[in-house]
This record gives sequence, C-alpha cells and structure tokens, in this order.
Amino acid sequence: MPRQQLIDELPIPPDHLTEIVTATLPEPVAELSDEYDRVVGDRDQFLWQWIYTLFPSFTLSSVSAEYAEPARIQKTILTMFVTLLDDLAEKGHDQKTLEEACQIPYRPETVNPDRKGVDTEQLRYIQRVWSAFEDGIQDAPKHDDYRDIFDCDLRQTLIGIEYSRVLNDHVEIANMAGIEHYDPHNMLMFPYAGVDLMFSPSFDDSDLSTVRSVIWELQRMARIGNWTTTWERELGEGDYTAGPVIYSLQEGLISMEDLNPDDENAIKRVTEQIRSHGIEDRFISEWEERYEAVKERQERADSVDLDSFVEGMRTVLAYQLAARGKK
Repeated sequence: MPRQQLIDELPIPPDHLTEIVTATLPEPVAELSDEYDRVVGDRDQFLWQWIYTLFPSFTLSSVSAEYAEPARIQKTILTMFVTLLDDLAEKGHDQKTLEEACQIPYRPETVNPDRKGVDTEQLRYIQRVWSAFEDGIQDAPKHDDYRDIFDCDLRQTLIGIEYSRVLNDHVEIANMAGIEHYDPHNMLMFPYAGVDLMFSPSFDDSDLSTVRSVIWELQRMARIGNWTTTWERELGEGDYTAGPVIYSLQEGLISMEDLNPDDENAIKRVTEQIRSHGIEDRFISEWEERYEAVKERQERADSVDLDSFVEGMRTVLAYQLAARGKK
C-alpha cells in the first residue's frame, strides 16, 4: 500500500500536530528539556512532546491508573537518555563520549567525564538525565521484580547503538541481516515494557513470556516506522543506518561512494534513487504484513490486554508518518 493511502486509513486526529506542539511537558521532563537546549540543542522540544503524547497509545494496560503518569514520565526521560547516546553514535560520531555514557547505567563509578576527547559538559548532562530516570523508578511497586529484566533489555539497546556507530564508520559492513538484528532494539520497546511492568502491581508473571513474544514483533514494526520517516534527514547527517538506505546499498541501487554528507548533490541523487524505486513502500508493506500476522496469533494474557497493545502500533505508525521531518 502506498504511504499516503496508509496515512489516510490510519487513526490520525486532524489536529495531531497542534496537540503535540501544545503539549505541556511535566516538570521533570520540562527541566531536562530546557537543559538539553542549553547543553546539546540538536533536537527540538517537539521530539519529547511527541513521544510523551504518544505513550498512552502503546502502554501496557496492566499499568494501574495511579501509576500511569509516573510511568509515562519515566519512559519519556528514558527516551531522552537513549536519544542522547544514539545521537553521539549516529550524528556526532563521538566514540569516546559514547563509551563513557554507556557505562552510566551499570558502572557509574567508572565514568570519567575528564577523559581526553570526551565532551565533558554533555556527559555530565547525560548523567543527570539517567539520575532523573533512576530516581523516578526506585519506588515503583514492582521495581525489584523487573529491574534485572529491564537492565538486560537496556544492554541490548546500548549494543544496538554501538553497532550503529560502527556501521557508520565502516559502511562496508552494511547488510539487512545485521541492521534487522541490532537496530530494532533502539526503539526501546522492551525497556518501555519493563518500566510499565514496574508500575503494574496486578500483572501476572505467567503472562510475561507471551507479552515479550508479542513485543519482538512490535519492536520490528516500530523500527520500520522510524526508518521510513527519518532516513532522508539522517542521510544529510552522515547516518546511514536506516533500513531503506541499507537495503538500497545491498541491492546495488546506490553505492558507498555516493554516501557523502558534505556533497549535497550526491545526497540528492541518493535520495531520488531510493524514492524512485519505491523502497519506502516496500517497508510499509512489510509493516502491514507483520501487523496482520501478530493480530492473527492466538496468544492470550489474562493480566494485560494484548489486542489493545497491538492496535496501539497503528497509532504509533500514524504519528511517525505524520511527524515526518519534524523529529
């Protein structure tokens, strides 16, 4: 299905962009957003408003009403943390600062902001973002039950970010098998679910295997939606990790020699080549196939509404497509 036809059929409120840009970020997020503007400034506040607005569409129904807002806030802060690391890898190509930042969740005592070549100010800011996340989940009713799983899932995200850095520095390793294995973890679907479960006092652990089985598919779908709406911007930033770009390289539609962010004409030629071969539609078709397949699965969970969770991915895709070029 062509992208515009899919947009027409997806549940996008007519005033969705107004809803996002007028969203009031809660105090912990607003403070970090203001500091981000001062310290980093690469991203517009729109991104944080966008994900904060979107979270209710794909939050596990097991999150009790009293904890819905704390879970939403902490997932937004987690998004900020991972975005900062991802941008170090993909936009800044800053290996040393990234190496130190990746230690923050697991070995904070080893982090060295004064290491030569490290962006000290940005690294200290990343530490403050992580501290805000930690502080907000410590008292979650099931924090201790799911923290170990969350930590494991976040490690996969950090490995995915490191793979992106290596790929951008060595484009010759690019292939779809690699990007499909590593890159979906950057969408944080498993860590988000981990936060939800920490705030789900009535969740039944016997449903965990089923929930995670479904998330494997949803994570791939979220990645596809992101790929198809950010690849053009990323090309100009020297980031070549989006599926449409990797697929086009693998199929010989473009060459590594064409990937020069300092050559505007080369980037335009690559962009037109990818567009002319309908590569985005190929990925959107894959998204549809995965969506229909996961809806047809017979898995059930008593303590969480899987159908609404899966259905929420339509809203996620709708907002990804509608916010193209704005995040």
